[in-house]
Amino acid sequence: MNIHDEKILILDFGSQYTQLIARRIREARVYCEIHPCTVDFNKIEEFEPKGIILSGGPGSVYAEDSPQVDERIFDMGVPVLGICYGMQIICKHFGGVVSRSAEREYGRSELHINNDTDLFRGVSSEDKITVWMSHGDKLDSMPENFSVIGYTKNAPIAAMKHISRPFYAIQFHPEVVHTPKGSEIFRNFVVDICGCKQIWTSGNFIHTEIDKIREIVGDKRVLCALSGGVDSSVVAVLLHEAIGSNLTCVFVDNGLLRKGEADDVVKTFRDSFSINLVHVDARKRFLNVLKGVTDPEEKRKKIGNTFIEVFEEEAVKHGPFEFLAQGTLYPDVIESVSFKGPSATIKTHHNVGGLPERMNFSLIEPLRELFKDEVRKVGLELGIPEKMIMRHPFPGPGLAIRILGEVTEDRLAILRLADAIAINEIKGAGLYNEIWQAFSVLLPVQSVGVMGDNRTYENVLAFRAVSSVDGMTADWSRIPYEVLGSISNRIINEVQGINRVVYDISSKPPATIEWE
Repeated sequence: MNIHDEKILILDFGSQYTQLIARRIREARVYCEIHPCTVDFNKIEEFEPKGIILSGGPGSVYAEDSPQVDERIFDMGVPVLGICYGMQIICKHFGGVVSRSAEREYGRSELHINNDTDLFRGVSSEDKITVWMSHGDKLDSMPENFSVIGYTKNAPIAAMKHISRPFYAIQFHPEVVHTPKGSEIFRNFVVDICGCKQIWTSGNFIHTEIDKIREIVGDKRVLCALSGGVDSSVVAVLLHEAIGSNLTCVFVDNGLLRKGEADDVVKTFRDSFSINLVHVDARKRFLNVLKGVTDPEEKRKKIGNTFIEVFEEEAVKHGPFEFLAQGTLYPDVIESVSFKGPSATIKTHHNVGGLPERMNFSLIEPLRELFKDEVRKVGLELGIPEKMIMRHPFPGPGLAIRILGEVTEDRLAILRLADAIAINEIKGAGLYNEIWQAFSVLLPVQSVGVMGDNRTYENVLAFRAVSSVDGMTADWSRIPYEVLGSISNRIINEVQGINRVVYDISSKPPATIEWE
């Protein structure tokens, strides 16, 4: 069984939701890939999809420079589903008419279904569902040989299908959470209409990837940078399952980790999994490098460069190695070939980039086909403790970018303890798994306070918690006041050096999740 034989191709026209389409397909346990709409037709044929989805996009299909698709896809003999802009592509190809709407339709709408035999099979018992609209164009006339299968108050042709060929088009976005029955619509398309078998599971992925790793690596040695984060942890255990003692993991303790984190990493991977783990205590080295540094970008660069230096030294000491393992995920791969081009760099991210070229390594990236939620499922299947797999995201530069201003040992100790208290309170309230990311930030600000009969002039701590699906956008979490009160009281009472706690209620955008 090849888990890649049953697959869907998603052609991206620049929609902000394209990754969500892929996630919904994966949730239906079917493999899929995203490629730009400009991909060469030969590659589409080589991919051999069982179905094709045309994404939405910001363009207008009638505009001179609007993105198009190679029309030969309609002669491949596979089902095609067009979403929003993808619907316009189908309409134009088959002779329909698209024009600018008098008013842009954005937000929730009620879709009335007048054909529930295939795409909409079983999605509603009342012949109507809530959907999310986001479009500025409309279909003035339907192409020949198509029929309406759904309509809304403002869109008489909100969904249509070809009367004899497996071509479908919808004006709304089934991939977003605001279309509650969207997952069922995708399942109907990929499983019932395209005939894909639902074999894309974490267990099947592990078996397939282990065989692939063994074939690539053979009896050669692999080096892995293990931070204790979700991605590197899953990479390490997956590789260990595949090649055993031919894997060496290097864990660099940079002194910028959360409370007890270094001990947890060593205990979990050396003791529980018997992984060949090199533990490097580089805390003083990183602190010395960060001395006097306050600019966040300079912090990131210095931490990244120092990490590479330490890692290179350990690679030479414990080598030679032929492969370097990295926790590249599918969103990183998509970003590099996006129809819109790579996004502007908001921050420099800390990884082991540069090492393969400098040290003549071959890269091995066993997670490059997975989204984050899929990585977590694989990790749990591999037996990695849930507390490690389900932990909130943590930046590569660690607490250094959660201390605004200079990073010192004293300030690290204050933040480390305060953060641990806040997270314990969140866990105690049963909120940890409902929150995408929660953390504390030590501000370069002092405020007046009173403790006992004494005046204090101490640090201000900001606490931040956000809800999100993928970290691309985020809203601040509505944590109950009593929980916030408990967090504040405990931190002020138990952490010497803090006399005021504030809660960050900024969303992303315009703010970022991290402060630096």
